[in-house]
Amino acid sequence: MQTFDYVRAQSCAHAVNSASTLELTRYLAGGTTLLDLMKLDVVKADHLVDINRLPLQQVETLDDGRLRIGALVSNTALARHPQVVTHYPVLAQAIMAGASTQLRNKATTAGNVMQRVRCNYFRDGVSPCNKRQPGSGCAALGGLNRSVHAVLGTSDHCIASHPSDMCVAMAAIGAQVTLQNPQGQSREVNFADFHLLPGDTPWREHALEPHELITHVTLDAPLGTSRSGYLKLRDRTSYQFALASSAIILVMDGPTVIEARIALGGVATKPWRAVEAEQHLIGQRMSAQLMSEVAEMALKDARAYAHNAYKIPLGQQVIARNLRDLTAQESV
Repeated sequence: MQTFDYVRAQSCAHAVNSASTLELTRYLAGGTTLLDLMKLDVVKADHLVDINRLPLQQVETLDDGRLRIGALVSNTALARHPQVVTHYPVLAQAIMAGASTQLRNKATTAGNVMQRVRCNYFRDGVSPCNKRQPGSGCAALGGLNRSVHAVLGTSDHCIASHPSDMCVAMAAIGAQVTLQNPQGQSREVNFADFHLLPGDTPWREHALEPHELITHVTLDAPLGTSRSGYLKLRDRTSYQFALASSAIILVMDGPTVIEARIALGGVATKPWRAVEAEQHLIGQRMSAQLMSEVAEMALKDARAYAHNAYKIPLGQQVIARNLRDLTAQESV
């Protein structure tokens, strides 16, 4: 692990100003991804700006019904928060499906949003990887790409899947990410636009400008009398990243779907919102045939690689099973 200097930020302004005046600076919160990657010598940092004492640990309901989450709220605290449990149960389920208790206690909301990929070629430090070394190639394209590689949103430059469970639920709910820059200005980015597809620039994973700091994530207002569920399929049930997962939110009038949100994890290079599949549900009576149609539609643009073709039917299954469980009494 390389040596680095350490600065403890006293305010958001102090944090972003410190980051903007020091070379190769990283923000340190829970450190559950950052420190691992620094130990592997995959991520370089000459300076760490510790933001743990910033006043970003509150969860508050806004006047318009949205839920504003501070960047430093731990995953455990967020999953257990009464407003999340009551109004956003799919988020609580997704968080509790991820990592271990110890990691959830340490990991933060913003850190989870910024979580890096689990691709073994990215993390080994020596294989060609365009995320780690732009222009070097992608070893996963012709290598072992079974579990942590995507079938949606891939490119010829990167096929690593996004690892977060929490972000899949947030993609289904809808959210805004609040960023602060060194000039003291704040801006909001739609959650759906925050994570970038790899395209020709896989090393750019997020819609952050240099030295910007995430201060909050604000969830859209809950969908009235909705029902929701997070289903995660993995090799083992304990502390494992998703092979395929789905976060689904439904508003029903008897057997008829009034509104629907579907997001996928494990199968895509970013938290994946299946908008076309959602629209196909609206106004229709739930049935086994409809579930199958929606599942196929969500994966219709999938592209399989040597070892992960199974993720296409698995992704379809994780949608159909989730829909079945949420509408068991209303399905016709």
